[in-house]
Amino acid sequence: MGYRAAMVSGAQETAERALRLAIARGDMPPGYRLVEAELVSRTGVSRGAVRLAIDALVAEGLVERIPNRGARVRVVTTEEAVAITEVRLPLEALLARKAAERVTDAEIGRLRAHLETMTDAVGSGDVRKYSELIQQLYAMVGEVARHPIAADLVGRLQAQLVRHQFRLSLRPGRPRVSLAGFTELVEALTARDPARAEAAVATHLRGVIAALSEPTPDLGGPA
Repeated sequence: MGYRAAMVSGAQETAERALRLAIARGDMPPGYRLVEAELVSRTGVSRGAVRLAIDALVAEGLVERIPNRGARVRVVTTEEAVAITEVRLPLEALLARKAAERVTDAEIGRLRAHLETMTDAVGSGDVRKYSELIQQLYAMVGEVARHPIAADLVGRLQAQLVRHQFRLSLRPGRPRVSLAGFTELVEALTARDPARAEAAVATHLRGVIAALSEPTPDLGGPA
């Protein structure tokens, strides 16, 4: 990759991260119109990098293009979020099993350290950080599994759920419930127990489906 291409790629990644975070936090709610000039100012990257970032989020299902009206944040209904999680479940179970089979000692250390960071975030009540750490943990499991096809599919599905995930984290008591599930998953991975890891992630995602299906309380904060 040449220098210019590397610069463009880095700027695009910067813009993608900023947009995903803004969408997850509710700073850019469903239906929010993405104006390139505004995003250039917001992210500090070029218009071309912003355009590429929008294209990437369109491919992931986070953003949609409306003919003659530009791009906007896509509305993912609760029903869609449940359906997406149902599709994710067998894929995540596959990744967890493979990760338990293939995890290295160095990766075990990183997983344990990441779980400690997640625990600290829950203990301090930092919901935004915890929501981001959840996404990072899923990505780590995908990397450890060394199954790029499943990991890519999961990543695309997960991207559509970031806002619903963040809203779940705002529910009283929910972070500690989900942290228990992630703790069991990490312990299963570090024990190199494929069946236990598969069961842990399946149990956790079934809990997510149940939580998504419950009536949504008035949480305040990001909508």
